[in-house]
Amino acid sequence: MPTDNKGNVSLLGRVHAPVVVGIPPTNAIHDLMRLPDGELRHYGFTGDFRTGIRMVYLCSRDHGLSWSEHPAPAGSPGATVESPWSGDWLTVLPSHGKPSLEEFQDAHRLLPGPGIWLFRSRTGPDGPFAASKVMDLPPRTLLPRQPLALRQRQRWVLPGHAAAADGGQRPVVLLSDDDGATWRLVWLAAVPRPLVAWPHAGPRWWNCGDEPTVAELGDGRLYMLIRTAHDQFWESWSRDGGDSWDTPAPSRFWGTITTPLLHRLSDGRLLAVWNSTTPLPEVDHATQAGLSDDERAGVWEDVFTNRDALHAAISVDDGANWRGFRELLLNERRNDGDFRSSGGNDATVDKSIHQSQAVELPGGKVLLAVGQHPQCRRLVVFDPDWLLEEERCEDFRHGLGGWSVQQYLRSVVGNYRGHSGHCALNRRAGAALVPDPDGRMREVLRIARHPDPRLLDEREGAVWNFPAGRRGRLHLRLQLPAGSAGARIALLDHWLNPTDPVVGHYAQVLLELDGAGRCDGIARLVPGRWHNLVLGWDLDGAGITAQVDAGESWLLPCRTSCRDGLSYLHLQSSAKSADFHGLLLESVAKSAGP
Repeated sequence: MPTDNKGNVSLLGRVHAPVVVGIPPTNAIHDLMRLPDGELRHYGFTGDFRTGIRMVYLCSRDHGLSWSEHPAPAGSPGATVESPWSGDWLTVLPSHGKPSLEEFQDAHRLLPGPGIWLFRSRTGPDGPFAASKVMDLPPRTLLPRQPLALRQRQRWVLPGHAAAADGGQRPVVLLSDDDGATWRLVWLAAVPRPLVAWPHAGPRWWNCGDEPTVAELGDGRLYMLIRTAHDQFWESWSRDGGDSWDTPAPSRFWGTITTPLLHRLSDGRLLAVWNSTTPLPEVDHATQAGLSDDERAGVWEDVFTNRDALHAAISVDDGANWRGFRELLLNERRNDGDFRSSGGNDATVDKSIHQSQAVELPGGKVLLAVGQHPQCRRLVVFDPDWLLEEERCEDFRHGLGGWSVQQYLRSVVGNYRGHSGHCALNRRAGAALVPDPDGRMREVLRIARHPDPRLLDEREGAVWNFPAGRRGRLHLRLQLPAGSAGARIALLDHWLNPTDPVVGHYAQVLLELDGAGRCDGIARLVPGRWHNLVLGWDLDGAGITAQVDAGESWLLPCRTSCRDGLSYLHLQSSAKSADFHGLLLESVAKSAGP
């Protein structure tokens, strides 16, 4: 790899689609930074709290293409931001008086007690840093972002959350109008707790109001996205620099109990990074063995099933319209049979790719720090213009790297008394590549049902993302083998688990094929024969059509509303018992036309 900056910029310029370039030394939350000379750092630690921790940072001087590890200076507060007004380097950290995986920095060792602390250096990001307590610590405070310097007024804004009086959490912002010397706390209205209603038989974790992210819009308004336990993130606006906020309300972004990110690029575009995913329906927690009373009541989560796909979208008009809704990354461990124990659980029991932080690189590229646990977290470089593409195709020559096919095993759930069920059901790959039945030297995807008493659900599924659009066309080359018990073909605007039992509840488009190839009682496919199925949609005009082998097309209803366009193909076996034949898929391609 070239060592001169010109050569590295040239290599960086070739990056378009997301490329993994490293592994952060801690969970992605607020420890990534870019220095004025272009040096990149991600702070973190090695070791664990039982055997001892050593503060380190990863360093890249070639725009994130390669990284080296270095010891962090003693007393370091980790990543900091440079003040546009004084040139000082600063950050704000809550200290609870004991180590925290999400907030740990070496500077915590030197603090005399709990509180919210400002760390400031007048000489640079390596310090020395002076610490000053800026306010007492509200219960369960988390400040998962670096302070944001506003462009249209001299003010720092720092989003976070703290405990609400009713036992939940509420979003907050810390504001400073004197370059960090003093701060004040502004509370937003609470996000209501979701009710237990179908398709759920038990409560989700009451996690409403956590880990908000804020961006300053072109007209000076502040826009906030808020993590909740609902099916969507919630949002709020401030028109006075953060002094007051609208009552939070559901946003256009799907996502449940995961952390969103808003990041303004230097060209004015707004980037959103989040998990556009919905977990499996909650079960009746009274029937689950080993849970604590808190987990049964929804004060904590028994298990997460929606943290394995990370998405991004981009807006040129301050969030009025968005394009992309593409998978930036799929969890490389999503099919692991030892998912809940692989890599150990001393660092964290969360093996996810939720949580992210971004910095901009030369040429408008973006570096993301993503995820939790060394087995799963990643450093990723990509070009935001990749989000503007409208086409994608798949013929399985490169395997299933772009597909979600996981099935869940009956694993330990919850985190009571330290066992590792929290966020960690064991898995196996369900739908699989098999030899082409016509004897050609290629493989096709089979979605079937294979009996296995270890599984939560034996029905296999396969989930594939394509660039979102309110107009589009999907071409599928598929076969319903003789003896198949049928399949379900769905188009959606967000990710659902391959085995989700209520796909029809969320799907905008749904085709149910029985074993004879009938859809809505009409013969559409001939078992044992390859067919070309074309699904076209124009959600603002002609509607949704289906066509087989250039025959007569028929209309399909749009079952649910869809604001930003379709972006997912979801295939699932509809067999009620063993079905080794299933559905075969040779290829799929999404184009922009109606």
